[in-house]
Amino acid sequence: MAVSVFDLFKVGIGPSSSHTVGPMRAAYLFCQQLQHRNLIEQTTNIKSELFGSLGHTGKGHGTDKAIILGLSGYQPDKINPDIIVNLLDKVELQKKLQINDKKTIKFNYKTDLKFHKRKMLPLHSNGMRFVALDKHGENLLKKDFYSVGGGFIISHNKLAQQEIVEDNTKLPYAFNSGIELLEICKKNKQSIAQIMYENEKTWQSKTRINKQLDTLWHVFKDCVERGLNSSGELPGGLKVKRRAPALFKELRDKPQAALRDPLTILDWVNLYALAVSEENAAGGRVVTAPTNGAAGIIPAVLHYYYHFCPEANIQGVRDFILTAGAVGMLYKKNASISGAEVGCQGEVGVACSMAAAGLAAACGESPEHIENAAEIAMEHNLGLTCDPIGGLVQIPCIERNAMGAVKAINAFRMATRGDGSHWVSLDKVIKTMKITGQDMQSKYKETSRGGLAVNIIEC
Repeated sequence: MAVSVFDLFKVGIGPSSSHTVGPMRAAYLFCQQLQHRNLIEQTTNIKSELFGSLGHTGKGHGTDKAIILGLSGYQPDKINPDIIVNLLDKVELQKKLQINDKKTIKFNYKTDLKFHKRKMLPLHSNGMRFVALDKHGENLLKKDFYSVGGGFIISHNKLAQQEIVEDNTKLPYAFNSGIELLEICKKNKQSIAQIMYENEKTWQSKTRINKQLDTLWHVFKDCVERGLNSSGELPGGLKVKRRAPALFKELRDKPQAALRDPLTILDWVNLYALAVSEENAAGGRVVTAPTNGAAGIIPAVLHYYYHFCPEANIQGVRDFILTAGAVGMLYKKNASISGAEVGCQGEVGVACSMAAAGLAAACGESPEHIENAAEIAMEHNLGLTCDPIGGLVQIPCIERNAMGAVKAINAFRMATRGDGSHWVSLDKVIKTMKITGQDMQSKYKETSRGGLAVNIIEC
């Protein structure tokens, strides 16, 4: 199946692509199916059940809110985040859901949305079930969906998103491995970004591709800007204070500090990553890159490129995103980008690998150096667990994004100091990441039942 880079990079809301964006899309799609089957008018109630990781950490990740928003007809890339609180308060107060312009159904948080912490559906650890009932309590429609990371959803083992449909379109440069991608680049004497352009032109013109790439860049910048200018505590009960605004003020007000400490550049990289990750944790608008939990890494490294690399330009930004997307597709096809499936190595690790590759591409490095940078970045994220405290995408997730961004830059620098040859290929490290995730105990895979999530000493 042909997948576009714009399937991997999707605009949505925080805090989690697998626990917020995916479930919201699934709930929306379920109501669309009711509409298409002419069952809307008969529907008086919709019951939702969450299984596996969604059942364990769904409340902390806002899955319940996402379900309600999706059933109410909202999509993550189109909803205005400013209306969410009032809309959810109205649903709780009135105990009703408006599922289209004319139809309102009853809805009770306690009875119509259930979290199953000890049950799982068969295909994936992020399972959910929707059942539409008529006035007699009889089932009108029942559907199971799975949120498999990055906002992607499947149903009965087939992609269920309307915008990602399985077709027979043949890409001019199809690739399923890193070695295939390198061979294509060498044979056609083109960069990875150029190969991606040609594949994307299967669906739309280069002008339209550039417009969408530029839109992603604007969303990245807007998210950083909001994060720099939003203070206070993050929601969820941990009382985590936003750190980006204070750090921004310090760096802005004392520019001479950079003259004394050349590593001040890393403070800016940390700042960009913290700003986006805090905005994500607050439920703001972000880009899945490739997931919400790792949404701060690629924008941080992109900002590093744009502000600190001498030859930076908008075409470099486009090449960065396209190349990062190519690497992300390899992980998506051959392993996973779901923390619930392979741990945080599939989120922060993959984002770090994508960012390292993107930065190398933007700086004009060869495909071999790009592949090496991506490999180095993931090799040193292998085994990274997903153990969010309180089921919230805050600790250690926010700082982990900053660390991932810095690690991506270092992986790029290490790779470009060599000749592109290395012992471990990107394909081998992707395979290793998958096997490591399969061996990882479930308590370390976004369930908040192990690691930091249970070893915090309460005072």
